[in-house]
Amino acid sequence: MADEIKYEYKTVQTVRGTDGLVISRTQKDGWEFVEQSQGTLRSTLTFRRPKRPIPWPLVGAGAAVLAIVVGTAAVLSDGGEQKDEAAKPAVGASDKPPATPSPTAAKRAAVEVITPENNSQFAALLKAAGTCDDANADFATKYAGRTIAFNGSIVSMAPHGDYETRWDFLLGPGDKGPNTTVGPAFQYEDVNVAELSLTGKDVPAAIGVGDKFRFVAQVVDFNADQCLFHLDPLSTETR
Repeated sequence: MADEIKYEYKTVQTVRGTDGLVISRTQKDGWEFVEQSQGTLRSTLTFRRPKRPIPWPLVGAGAAVLAIVVGTAAVLSDGGEQKDEAAKPAVGASDKPPATPSPTAAKRAAVEVITPENNSQFAALLKAAGTCDDANADFATKYAGRTIAFNGSIVSMAPHGDYETRWDFLLGPGDKGPNTTVGPAFQYEDVNVAELSLTGKDVPAAIGVGDKFRFVAQVVDFNADQCLFHLDPLSTETR
């Protein structure tokens, strides 16, 4: 039927505890929640929304042909000069490369570890009640590639795919483990225990949910669909 509604679908994988946030955020973007498939640690959420109709004005075909003819004529009239400009790499408004920070400033930015004590934005992020708000994306974009350190605990962990020695860790600030209710849902994805670089006194022979550490990690990105703040582990100190 001509008036039959056609839908586009998308699926989003979430970790335990973030389903409601992901559903709410996705619905605000115009998607309708369809169903949820629950796994041991992850859920798969399915959404849909009506496909947007493509307008086809009566003069559309003629206008498209005219645009192609005019565009082709413009390219031919420019000759080789047009080709040379397209191949030239864009550096900015001028041919001069952008200014680079001084060696001292670059070195300081590279070695400074961001902590809640020296960065008010990070301190606020660790105490925020919303693990899926824009503050997470803003921080991840601003400090991508930088090193952060915070006291936290393991909220959950599960084998990565079919591996027996590689894991997905969900971390939270503070000492409450699976009962953590504030701060981002930090994730180490597809890592083995050796990659955690355990340090400190009384390094455990095995680790598990609820264990408390001083996490030092590199900021990767924030996945707004999954409400996950991705990190790469650098060191994990017992406390």
